[in-house]
This record gives sequence, C-alpha cells and structure tokens, in this order.
Amino acid sequence: MGVDSGDYDGSGRAHLLVGNFSNQMLGLYHNEGTGLFVDEAPSSTVGRASLLSLAFGVFFFDFDLDGHLDVFAANGHIEEEIGRVQPKVQYRQAPLLFRNTGKGKFANVTASMGAEFNRPMVARGAAYADFDHDGDLDLLVTTNDGPAYLYRNDGGNQNHWLTIRTTGTKSNRDGIGAKVTVESKSGKQWRTVHSGSSYCSQSDLALTFGLGHDAKVDTIQVEWPSGTKQRLENVPANQIVLIDESRGIIR
Repeated sequence: MGVDSGDYDGSGRAHLLVGNFSNQMLGLYHNEGTGLFVDEAPSSTVGRASLLSLAFGVFFFDFDLDGHLDVFAANGHIEEEIGRVQPKVQYRQAPLLFRNTGKGKFANVTASMGAEFNRPMVARGAAYADFDHDGDLDLLVTTNDGPAYLYRNDGGNQNHWLTIRTTGTKSNRDGIGAKVTVESKSGKQWRTVHSGSSYCSQSDLALTFGLGHDAKVDTIQVEWPSGTKQRLENVPANQIVLIDESRGIIR
C-alpha cells in the first residue's frame, strides 16, 4: 500500500519501505548500491512483527531524534469478517513502531508507546509533523469510517535536533527535490524534500534531523533542483531554520 524511501543505515543510499497485505510482511529493501535491492524484512524484527498486519500508511522518520531513521506503519484490514477465515488476522489492527538501534537493526517498541497508541483500528493514511513545535515529530493517522487520531510525541525531544524548511527562488517555491545534508560530530545525514509517500497522505515538507547529543550542526549543504548549491556552517541545534535558495538562512 504505502511506500517511502530513506537512508536508514547511513550508507548514503536511499532504501525502500513498502506496506504489504497481511501474511506478507512489510518490505524493507536495502539498496546494495549495485542496482540490486535486498529485502531484509524476513530476517529482521520488522518482518516478524508485521507478518499478520495489513499496512497502509508507512514511512521513515526519527521519532527519538537520535540520528537514525525509525519505521512507522499504520495498519488495518479491508475485510470486516477476516477473523472468521483467518483467526490470527483481525480487521482492526494496532500500528507498529520500530526503533532504529543502529547498523540497520530495528527493535519493536510499539508496546512501550502506551495504551492509546496500541489501540486496534482500521487505519489508512498516516503523516508526521511537529504540530506543537517542541522539536520532535508527532503522528496523525486516519481510519476507515472512523475518527482521525493525533498522537503527540512526549519525550522524543530529549535529544538535540534541527528542522530545516526550504524556500526556492530559482527552484519551486517549497524546494521540493532539494537534497539537504547535515554533518555534526556524530556523523552525516541527508534527506530530500518531497511530497506524498505513505498512503494518500502528506507529511510536513520541513526536514527534521535528530542530532543525538550534538549541540550544533557543523555544516549544512543544500543542492537545489536548479543546480544551485549552498554551504552553511556552525548552526546551533534545537531550532527551526528557513533556508532561502538565494539568501541562505533568513530565519
């Protein structure tokens, strides 16, 4: 169903996350850099925990701001009576959250997210944004013939972070397609400003980088769709910065 891409292991390459039907697992395709993608889900926690789920909204995001991309999946079956045929599969299903523990490994932390988060639902769309402006990313999930759920991330901002919003001048207004790379003491991360992904959903266009214990970003490099390149240095953490294609940081 849903699909997203992201560099979850710091290899510098974009890997793929794909939401699948029940009894199929999430697809976690590692980009080998040779034109080959290998599905790592069957040999990982991501695959084992998602086997019975029917995933719609899926994406990479850094919910604990440690600098590693985590995985979220919003789930729900399409057949109300599926439990009669497959007792282990339910119509209403809880979401799944996998914490990236480093080196491409994930841990299922869904159970520790609280009773409200673990509520079974018939989820469809899912998106993230920092709606309360405290640095960490919150979640919005829509359901089939039901209410939307807004999950506030409490405690995710214990690490440092930097949120970058792009404004194009030669390029498009929102800077869609711009590649932003940040480098701090802990290492290098990159994201591309993009719309869509997940399932029929739109997350915030701003890019949030988790910095762990790093109190500043040493360099920010922006490659705009127009071909313009910018390099900015020594940017303090824990703030939202607006980067203009012509003028650099303006706020």
